[in-house]
Amino acid sequence: MTDLPRTTKLHPVIMGGPQSASCTLDYDGRFVRRKRLTTDEGWPFVVDLAQTTSLESGNVLELDDGRTVMVNAAVEPLLMVKGDLAKLAWHIGNRHTPCQVNHDHLLIQRDPVIAHMLAHLDADVTEVDAPFTPMGGAYGHGRTLPHAHGHGAHDHEHSHDH
Repeated sequence: MTDLPRTTKLHPVIMGGPQSASCTLDYDGRFVRRKRLTTDEGWPFVVDLAQTTSLESGNVLELDDGRTVMVNAAVEPLLMVKGDLAKLAWHIGNRHTPCQVNHDHLLIQRDPVIAHMLAHLDADVTEVDAPFTPMGGAYGHGRTLPHAHGHGAHDHEHSHDH
């Protein structure tokens, strides 16, 4: 892996800047620290970041050879959720499920158990294929990990009586 171009630099979205290549990854694939990836154009490179990072669609990785790679969110199987969004988002969040919040619907990864729960909450649930860019955690983290309850100075436990 060491002979491949390598990146240790991640930039936010650079509007209008020329990119050498792109790399389309699903939500899970965008959670990286050290990993070999292949661009959409077919050339391999190594991500070698200082810490595990949640790459966002539009981020730019700068390779040590000067090339840049734009990160894109891949289309993946999701559930579109409509209904009382505040109530539904609360129940989804209570299960630490990543959720993309839009003005008239929520998007979550397909999960039959969560879909069943949402149906019992009178949600309109539809299977869709779309890019998935959920909101990060409320404590400044790029994503909320299942059962990762560290919240800084006020760590606490959640009741998961379902």
